[in-house]
Amino acid sequence: MARKKISTTVYITPEQNEQLKLLHERTKVPVAVYIREGIDLVLERHKDELPGQLTLDAATER
Repeated sequence: MARKKISTTVYITPEQNEQLKLLHERTKVPVAVYIREGIDLVLERHKDELPGQLTLDAATER
């Protein structure tokens, strides 16, 4: 079952739009999928800057 998605607006350059359209035409993968994949890559790259749960070691040091 597909997860619920939240609508948002992003602004991209005309060049990015053209490249995404070309990619879609060649792969038939929706542009939205590529945008979500890009967001996932950024979140993974910066995961150390995001709040998270304490590890057991850190929790016992308190």
